[in-house]
Amino acid sequence: MHALVLGIGNSLLSDEGVGVHVVKYLEQQYPNLSQVSFVDGGTLSFSLAPLLENASHLIVIDAAQLQASAGTIRFFEGKEVDNFLRAHARSVHEISLRDLLDMVQLTERAPQQQALFAIKAINLGWGEFPSPEVAATIPEVAQQVLAVLKRWGVPLS
Repeated sequence: MHALVLGIGNSLLSDEGVGVHVVKYLEQQYPNLSQVSFVDGGTLSFSLAPLLENASHLIVIDAAQLQASAGTIRFFEGKEVDNFLRAHARSVHEISLRDLLDMVQLTERAPQQQALFAIKAINLGWGEFPSPEVAATIPEVAQQVLAVLKRWGVPLS
């Protein structure tokens, strides 16, 4: 059993990098989780496929354009992830998360359990830090990630 927590986004574009900021926060707060890898996936590429293929559990954190106020957190699990990604097919990344997951599913080595935390972005301009509304969600999302891992039975020690 090995869980992958993948933060995606461009950390030079303010709120767009929130997934990366959450992963960095988790790495700093929980550096000794032997069954969990926290990975900065940047703006995605097919080079991430082997990481997904070797994970039994996958949680992705990314900024999203939601019909909600800045900093709103939406959680999707299992088939809900596919439904959300198909409905929100546009991506500013090199490839889309949907493309990457489709590629891994073709190898029949996709993670058994998948979840996505989507955080409503408001500021996508240049900046190394998220807006205050989005930055305030980082500790909350981190706690929710840990709760999902625990519910899935991933050892957190």
